[in-house]
Amino acid sequence: MNKQQVFSIKNGRAFDDAALQVFRYQAENCIIYKEFIAGLNIGIKKIQEVSQIPFLPIEFFKSHAIISSIDPVEVTFTSSGTTGITTSSHFVTDVGWYAESFRSAFRLFYGDIEKYCILALLPSYLEREGSSLIYMADDLIKQSNNPDSGFFLYNHDELYHQLKKQQSGQKPTLLIGVTFALLDFIEHYKLNFPELIVMETGGMKGRRKEMIREELHTTLCNGFGVDAIHSEYGMTELLSQAYSKGNGIFNCPPWMKIIARDTNDPMSLLNDDKAGGINVIDLANINSCSFIATQDLGKVYADNSFEVLGRFDNSDIRGCNLLIA
Repeated sequence: MNKQQVFSIKNGRAFDDAALQVFRYQAENCIIYKEFIAGLNIGIKKIQEVSQIPFLPIEFFKSHAIISSIDPVEVTFTSSGTTGITTSSHFVTDVGWYAESFRSAFRLFYGDIEKYCILALLPSYLEREGSSLIYMADDLIKQSNNPDSGFFLYNHDELYHQLKKQQSGQKPTLLIGVTFALLDFIEHYKLNFPELIVMETGGMKGRRKEMIREELHTTLCNGFGVDAIHSEYGMTELLSQAYSKGNGIFNCPPWMKIIARDTNDPMSLLNDDKAGGINVIDLANINSCSFIATQDLGKVYADNSFEVLGRFDNSDIRGCNLLIA
């Protein structure tokens, strides 16, 4: 399975065929996943449908090296977390898969990156190493080939003037920001920039009180003068992201799929419109594990769109994309 095969997937049949190929490869080559499947007493050769594939609990990324390749690790992405919380590590042997995934997904959802000025308000991520979000934002900024694109830490006045400049020049602009930083910004600066795309990546990181999605998005819409707030659903353990253009409804690129599982029976998958645990198939994750059972709760709809409803009780609060709805 190569990049061209994965990123050229156009329909469900092609996805299922690729997913089964990737499963068979990882079930043999990812030691931890292989042991996990053996512990479930599941015969690899008996898996003939995507619905039969077991999903590796995401917690394994905190305690084990989840790798399906013998190639050297090029980059290690780590999750954020408060003091005392064990963080996850994603050992990436070919970071080209990540770059191809987020560049292709951006094109699918937003078009040519060079049409945009990309502004990133991600202070907490910039202040540590190993953030996959910073890696993506930095690449998108460079890909935009726009001298006004860039990162902002706590220099909100500079960001405000840059946004006003983009508005007066009628230039397409995307502001991607961690939730608490976007709220901090609009407490001191108010805009009426309806053409602006505001994309929140989730996460209060203990800086502010958690808010339900509707309250949060209403507050941000009022502060920036936009009609809708976009969102990104991704995490350290994945190399693909889903995007929402409003109302908290996410869509995946063709090489990624969300499936809901029964919260009481993790091996049982749910039909459409029923809330359960979120399982992710990310075929860009070919060199680690593409089949991950997250600690998020969500609902999947008949058109394969989904929404995130919260998290399982007693699970660690991680910095990437957590909104309680």
